[in-house]
Parts: sequence; structure tokens; C-alpha cells
Amino acid sequence: MSAEPRRDRLDQPVEPGRVRLPRFNPESFGQWSENIARYMGTAQFIVWMTLVIAAWFLWNILAPAKLQFDPYTFTFLTLILSLQASYAAPLILLAQNRQADRDRLTMEEDRRRAAMQKADTEYLAREIASLRIALGEVATRDFLRNELARLADELDEAAHRREKRARSEWEEDRKEWGAERS
Repeated sequence: MSAEPRRDRLDQPVEPGRVRLPRFNPESFGQWSENIARYMGTAQFIVWMTLVIAAWFLWNILAPAKLQFDPYTFTFLTLILSLQASYAAPLILLAQNRQADRDRLTMEEDRRRAAMQKADTEYLAREIASLRIALGEVATRDFLRNELARLADELDEAAHRREKRARSEWEEDRKEWGAERS
């Protein structure tokens, strides 16, 4: 018996002869594309690209005819630049899509935090309002001072009245005592 399954069995599906593409990690590929897009957006890339194109022109114009690989119309250079552009555009779009996804997540997080802060602020505002209401029922320092001053005045008046009454009683007693002596 063979270890390999038979292809002529009817109870097992037939696997078509497909081309299997290599699997890749989308996150790694996305980071790689962002790095390329980020580099292509720098002055360094533009300077290097300009130097390569200038060297290409100079070589194909000034070099002996046998050593020139892309004569005057520079068809091969055009092809290379078109190939670069055809790969750069999707890589840049992929990088932009990933950035848009990050921006969307950041906005959602900002909205969530703003909602939490709003709820916290409303809670604190309610707490402050309840404290103000409660403080309206509490005696303040000025109120206590005024009440103590009023009580002190009343006590002074009561003491003054008592003293006056005591004097008048003393006067009466003196008059009675003087009338008894005479």
C-alpha cells in the first residue's frame, strides 16, 4: 500500500492544480510599505533619484556608443520610472489607509475620553451645586459675628436694666430707711 492518497477516489475532493502564493503577515507588509512611503516623501529620496537620473543621462549621452545601454530617447529609463511609479502609488495608498485607520482609532479614543471627561465634569458640577445649597443652610462667619454682637448688645442692655433696677431699688430702700430714721 502506498502512503500517498489515491487521486481516483470518488469519496475525496480533488484538489485542483492551483498556484499557491506565499503567505505574508499583513501588519509587517503594512509597516514595510509605510517605511517606503515615508522615505519616498523625503528630500533625500528626491536628491538620490535626481542623481541617478542625471548619471543615467550623462552615461548614455557621453559614454562610447558600445557602452551606452539606453540611447537618446531613454526608453528604458521611462520604463523604469513607470515601474517605480506603478509600485509607489499603491504603497503610498496603503500607507495612507493605515494612517487613516490609526487616525480613526485615535478619534474614537478621543471621543471616548471626551465623553468621560464631560460626565466627570457634570458630576463635579452637580456636587459643587449641592455643596453650595448645603452651605446656604450653614451659618457663615459673618452671620455668627452679627448674632454674637446682637447677643452681646442684649446682654449689655439686660445688665444695664438690672443695674438701673438695682439702683432704683436701692434708692427706694434708702428713702424708706431715711423715712424710718426721721
